[in-house]
Amino acid sequence: MENINLIDTFSEFKELKNIDRATMISVLEDSFRSVLIKRFGTDENFDVIINDDKGDFEIWRNREVVKEEDLEDENLQISLKEAKKIDEDYELGEEVTDEVKFLDFGRRAILSLRQNLSARILELEKDNIYHAYKDRVGDIVTGEVYQIWKREILIIDDEGNELILPKTEQIPSDFFRKGDNVRAVVVKVEIRNNNPLIILSRTSPVFLERLFELEVPEIFDGLITIKKIVRVPGERAKVAVESYDERIDPVGACVGMKGSRIHGIVRELKNENIDVINFTANTQLFIQRALNPAKITNIKLVEETGRAEVYLRPEEVSLAIGKGGLNIRLAGQLTGYELDVYREADEDDEDVTLDEFSDEIESWVLDELKAIGCDTAKSVLDLSVEDLVKRTDLEEETIREVRGVLNAEFE
Repeated sequence: MENINLIDTFSEFKELKNIDRATMISVLEDSFRSVLIKRFGTDENFDVIINDDKGDFEIWRNREVVKEEDLEDENLQISLKEAKKIDEDYELGEEVTDEVKFLDFGRRAILSLRQNLSARILELEKDNIYHAYKDRVGDIVTGEVYQIWKREILIIDDEGNELILPKTEQIPSDFFRKGDNVRAVVVKVEIRNNNPLIILSRTSPVFLERLFELEVPEIFDGLITIKKIVRVPGERAKVAVESYDERIDPVGACVGMKGSRIHGIVRELKNENIDVINFTANTQLFIQRALNPAKITNIKLVEETGRAEVYLRPEEVSLAIGKGGLNIRLAGQLTGYELDVYREADEDDEDVTLDEFSDEIESWVLDELKAIGCDTAKSVLDLSVEDLVKRTDLEEETIREVRGVLNAEFE
């Protein structure tokens, strides 16, 4: 009965994924040897032969033939009388090899062997998963949604490994059901509580970078380089690209004919708006490209503070700032400059900067208005009360008071 048990154990191990035959045999042999050491104090005089094709094993013990009165250790020595029972031809000093039946060790030894094996195999499995994924950080993987919890999703890859996609690494509009296929990038692999933990992300800039490599052969082949990616997942991204071959238009190659290449990426990222920008070492030109589609009239760099003053026609300001200030924020991250937006007023158009009103209007209110690109009295008055309420964190009453103060200036 017990032998059948062990043969079952073999077949279980033979089916294990990620474990090669040589490793399996050495683990099995180690486990047998640890039982032998426990029982006899040593395993040095034993040969363990494992036949993994048949799923069985043999244990042979080597003992020296000695006189009866010299017999000290029955594990290492055998008396001449006993040796002759095995074979008449044995003489003193020779070595006797006979098979040891593992079943004779009793139930406890067999149980201990099985437990030892299970523990070792589990460790090997964990180790293999950890090392397989440790080298895949930054790679895209595809898996199937297996379980959905509040804070994370459990995903199973093709080989049955468990991967975690935390809520914080999902695009806000991501919605998954059990059984869905999901693409994400491996961002972190660690051991937690003795188990390998593989964390995926769909919000990482690396995910967007890998998607570009999949869609744009020139990037994959190294003809076009992605210099930098900044993104607000699911909303907007800016990707700076550069080509080392003047015959290749990097932006055109990334977008594809009628947007064919970028379309798949946008769809994967739940309609994230992707601006592909031609990188340049000319800072002013780079800032100008990063603020597309707004047309800029002038840029002044203030290197010591890492800021750039960007001057635009009044009608271009809202374009440069973008919905919720997103465009200007990402352009700043992409170029590495804090961008301050100013309106270029017409020569004959008298206007007054908001700072002139600091004695009548509280500074935090002025800051709120500047944050949406309004830095002069007229730029505020050009917007309706509804617009200002929507775009700032100010109360309607406060906005009406501010407009009253500003209007008084031009009366």
